[in-house]
Amino acid sequence: MLRRNFSPEEKEKRDRAIFDKFLSLSAYEKAKWIFPFVSTAIEVDTLSLIRKALFDGKRVAVPRCTPGKVEMFFYEIGSLDELEPGAFGVLEPKGEESRKVKGDVDTLLVLPGLAFDMDGYRLGYGKGYYDRFLSSFPGVKAGVCYTACLKQTLPHGRYDKKADYLVTEKFIKKFTNQ
Repeated sequence: MLRRNFSPEEKEKRDRAIFDKFLSLSAYEKAKWIFPFVSTAIEVDTLSLIRKALFDGKRVAVPRCTPGKVEMFFYEIGSLDELEPGAFGVLEPKGEESRKVKGDVDTLLVLPGLAFDMDGYRLGYGKGYYDRFLSSFPGVKAGVCYTACLKQTLPHGRYDKKADYLVTEKFIKKFTNQ
């Protein structure tokens, strides 16, 4: 895969450009809640975003998958120290049911994906966790992706939700959603 081939310096440069563009979104400025995914080594870095959002006084919640089920919930965190390896080896919040949050119109969710297309649709990792979550999510959705992982179009079904924004190291694209 293309993103595995980036040198550490190239990945850091691309991540920084995406980070800077993401922070320039009016949706980031307006958001009271930020729902980022917790990145792995080959994904767009979200750890810097989590730190910055907490520093900026945003409330931050990250996903945790329910073992044995295809469901995901977001849990509020106050620092990266509150994360531990969870499903699929991804860092997840040490969950307490009292910290589970749903998000509202003042929430900005950061969408992961293997690829995005120029209409705002994403190719996920195949389990459907985000698709299920997005079916009732009322906030703003911003996909983050390296331009090397963009496609002109991707297959999508009628229940797939597209991003409101796509942020790459080269541009921000805003979509109108139905």
